[in-house]
Amino acid sequence: MEFVLLGTGCPQCDPARLGPSNLVRHGGLSVLVDCGSGATQRLVEAGTPGAALDAVLFTHLHSDHVVDFYQLVISSWHQGRERPQRVFGPPGTRRFVAGTMALWEPERSQRIAYEKRPSTAAFAIEVVEIEPGRIWDEGGMRSEAVAVRHHPVRDAFGFVFEADGRRVAFSGDTAYCPELVDAARGADALVHECFIHREMKPAANRSPEGLRNVAAYHTAPAEAGRVAREAGVGVLVLNHFVPTRFDRAALVAEVRETWRGPLVIGEDLMSYDCATRVVAHREAHLSFARD
Repeated sequence: MEFVLLGTGCPQCDPARLGPSNLVRHGGLSVLVDCGSGATQRLVEAGTPGAALDAVLFTHLHSDHVVDFYQLVISSWHQGRERPQRVFGPPGTRRFVAGTMALWEPERSQRIAYEKRPSTAAFAIEVVEIEPGRIWDEGGMRSEAVAVRHHPVRDAFGFVFEADGRRVAFSGDTAYCPELVDAARGADALVHECFIHREMKPAANRSPEGLRNVAAYHTAPAEAGRVAREAGVGVLVLNHFVPTRFDRAALVAEVRETWRGPLVIGEDLMSYDCATRVVAHREAHLSFARD
């Protein structure tokens, strides 16, 4: 089992870090976790276009995690997808999907009429609204949803994937969360969001109160390290950075206050193979010691 960080950014517009999105692959299976801005392009770059996806999982329905969904649908059709897309997400996902498809229906009908492609199956979206617990068990891979703490968002989840005795946990958006610690315990890798307080400065369009509110439902670097330590994971991979530009050395120092194990600062299109423990990004490959 391997995962690819497709987009490690946030609502900020930064070409170096696109919107939050991750790809999990095992055997012939490919699962997308969130669908932030630019996810469809990153999927192509990662070698798994939208047409090849077996499922899409939404951690929650904040716009930066779902904004590329219709682009995924239409581009998958252009890529020749001939089966419905399966979408798993929190309560409200069915309404979001139905509303998105309805908004674009006139444009879609015109495309179908004039482009004369052989199948429209890609436009049939099968939605499953999830609760905490097992949500996927196919092709030798299982996935569990974990309720996390992203208040005032009512329903937000992290996910834990398991295959061939390997486990990967994704935090989703959350403050420090004991439930996530329990779910991620002993995982080979923990992919955790990262809100860098010292880099966030009040500005004309950001008040101190607003910054405190946002910080309250995200996780600071040392807190992410605490989660990794308490869960006893194999490697901590940081992603979904707020803000997208930061002092990397200072970030490492913050995490090291609580976590002494293997640490990776995620980048778009970085991958991690759980079996070989190889981190790959462009031409660089780094191998951690085997178990």
